[in-house]
Amino acid sequence: MRRGIIALAAAGLLAVTGLTACGDDDGGDGGSADKKPKIGVILPDSKSSARWETADRKYLEEAFKSAGVDYDIQNAQNDKNAFQTIADQMISSGVTALMIVNLDSGTGKAVLDKAKQQGVATIDYDRLTLGGSASYYVSFDNVAVGKLQGEGLTKCLTAMNKTKPVVAYLNGSPTDNNATLFKQGYDGVIKAKFDAGEFTKGPDQSVPEWDNAQAQTIFEQMFTTTGGKIDGVLAANDGLGNSVINVLKKNNLNGKVPVTGQDATVQGLQNILAGDQCMTVYKAIKKEADAAAELAIALAKGEKKDTGKTVKDVEGNRDVPAVLLEPQSITKENVKAVVADGFVTKAELCTAAFAAKCTEAGI
Repeated sequence: MRRGIIALAAAGLLAVTGLTACGDDDGGDGGSADKKPKIGVILPDSKSSARWETADRKYLEEAFKSAGVDYDIQNAQNDKNAFQTIADQMISSGVTALMIVNLDSGTGKAVLDKAKQQGVATIDYDRLTLGGSASYYVSFDNVAVGKLQGEGLTKCLTAMNKTKPVVAYLNGSPTDNNATLFKQGYDGVIKAKFDAGEFTKGPDQSVPEWDNAQAQTIFEQMFTTTGGKIDGVLAANDGLGNSVINVLKKNNLNGKVPVTGQDATVQGLQNILAGDQCMTVYKAIKKEADAAAELAIALAKGEKKDTGKTVKDVEGNRDVPAVLLEPQSITKENVKAVVADGFVTKAELCTAAFAAKCTEAGI
């Protein structure tokens, strides 16, 4: 599996280094060459996933420092007003490129449009702003992420010899376009099982703002209304998955009901090692951050690059130049690959409670 991670890294590097310069641009698509390059980044929160502060911030800072450009990275902490205020402050401070992870498309569009009016180039990072005006979109193939989740849950249910298992969905935020794409991916796998009568469709709900506390309440309600008859849970990320596992633990069902995840967080990986979580999806965030940073640095200097790929913004009816990286499925058998890739450290993962499990997993 280490080879698979290396291949993923190589693909990511090809995606980044394969970008070709297209010369200077204006009209808000490229920063002014007359201004000192400065990049603003707005991250969404620190509760929905640990990645934003532990990974994305770190990798973006490293890339900007290495390039010697000024930058300002702030976190909106899931506050739409704060998001807009931060954007206004960054634009006023003279950023020549602005990268955002939107809280929803409406707020994101307002910020992107204002930046464009002020001649500030923009990038949608990780989440596409529907109806927006960003020059680029940098993310993972999010439909592929969902497909891996659907395939992973199917394998776990099959391995546990579940007969016509009841499968519940705990989807991401309804205002996050990524959540829609994830569901498109896992529906593409699991709906066929429902249609064939091999699986039974259970509760299907979205979690506002990816809030883990709400997710636990929602799943408790699912569990109660079904009389505990839930055999597998498609949870859209590790945080939501852990909320499910908390409920299952209260009912002595952890490890007996497979649960999916995403982001390869320390908590998610520990749940996998413990046997409480079926799988997660590893996204090599350093590759995503490096690709976005390269584009942001070029835009901040008044340059544009050709990504060779686009995604469709269905609300804005436009093709957005994009860099899409490939995700990787992680189970107990290859948790060690995430450590070997440097995404999490052995010290973080293999605390006293998980030391023996790490040894078993070859970490």
